Amino acid sequence: MTDSKDLPKLIPPHGGYREQPSSPETAANTMICVIHQTNYLLDRQLRALEKEFLEEGGFTERLYKTRSEARSRRR
Repeated sequence: MTDSKDLPKLIPPHGGYREQPSSPETAANTMICVIHQTNYLLDRQLRALEKEFLEEGGFTERLYKTRSEARSRRR
C-alpha cells in the first residue's frame, strides 16, 4: 500500500497557496478579471459548438446518419 505522504499534492489546502487580497477593491478587481476570463472562454466554446453543429449537424441528425449506416451494412 502507498503511504499518503508519497502521493503528490495536486490541490493545496484552502488558502495555502496565495495570500488574501490586501483590500476589498483588489478582491473586486480580481473577481471582475475572473468573470471576464470566464465569459471569454464561454464565448469561444459557444463558437466552437456552433461551428460543429453547422458542419456535422445536431444530435438527431448524427443519430439518424449512424443508424442509417448501420442498417445499410446489415443488408
